[in-house]
Amino acid sequence: MDRDTIGDLADSHPLPHDAEFSAASPRDAAKAKTISERALIVTQGKHRFYSLVLPSDLLAQTCTVEARAENPADGFQRLLDERRARSIARYIDAGLGTVPGAVVLSAQTRAHLSYDKDDGALTFRKDPKAFLIIDGQHRVFGFKLAKSSVSVPVVIYNRLTRAQECRLFMDINTKQRPVPNELLLDIRRLSELETETEALLHNVFDAFHTREDSALAGFLSPAERKKGMISRVTFNAALRSIKGAFDGAPAEEVYVVLNAYILACRHGLGLHAIDQNIANPVLFKALMLLFTNVAGRVADRHGGQYTVRNFEEVLVPFFRRLKKSDLPRAGMTHIMLHEHYSKALSAGFLLKQWLFA
Repeated sequence: MDRDTIGDLADSHPLPHDAEFSAASPRDAAKAKTISERALIVTQGKHRFYSLVLPSDLLAQTCTVEARAENPADGFQRLLDERRARSIARYIDAGLGTVPGAVVLSAQTRAHLSYDKDDGALTFRKDPKAFLIIDGQHRVFGFKLAKSSVSVPVVIYNRLTRAQECRLFMDINTKQRPVPNELLLDIRRLSELETETEALLHNVFDAFHTREDSALAGFLSPAERKKGMISRVTFNAALRSIKGAFDGAPAEEVYVVLNAYILACRHGLGLHAIDQNIANPVLFKALMLLFTNVAGRVADRHGGQYTVRNFEEVLVPFFRRLKKSDLPRAGMTHIMLHEHYSKALSAGFLLKQWLFA
């Protein structure tokens, strides 16, 4: 396992003096409600858990969660998101995917968990509350909703107290780092799962990132979020708001028009020596929302000739009315900023200082 905390649980139960081992063979157990599967004992320092593979439909029949809404005194699990679970179920039923992450469980007393060290078999009762899910509740819920059954890697802790279960849950859910959204966008391209819109935005971003004439040269961070840089996620969110203006257009044409527009915006900001503020996410998104308004005026005046000069004809008077300190104040969203910018562009009134920090 690659979780940071599974192997370093300060509060997990230490190795008992073989009290957990059973001398009886699993074959002697009642067959109707008893499951026996081969398992490995994994020992890390003074702590131990079992590692095995179980059918997903069996997990669905023997695992439970204790949500805080149902048991606020002792419960620590999050509420289940049925939409997320159904997505997992569809993924499994499609038969093309894989869910390799281990489900982490805590055996409850009603599981009657025992381990035969001679056969290497872990035995437990097939009880609907045999195991408490520590990590993987949505996967198990998805298994329950799925029509198909798959083999699932499972980690089982035994004889944990409720406090230890809570500590384990907390460690797993606070010390794991999720995959950055920027990286997920690159992975979607590599896995050939991009939609047509995603592919367009990806190609336009790459053009702005690599072209020498790019108005955003030096301001883009394709793989991660960096302060003072526009990430791929921020860029995509900004362009999605105006994607209707580019229906059917190739990435090259979108780049040419947007590059001219952003250059004009930077020139306008440059009147106040704040052109580098183009990388402010709120300001960038607000200016992108303003694009359709400005582009419409350029089209009316110049027959759709979207040059830097024609964009400046519309934008420069607007930017001249701004003050050097005209940046979004704390708490202001790009929607709020765009509304004020749009009114200023249309009515020609001076933006009031109280709108900005």
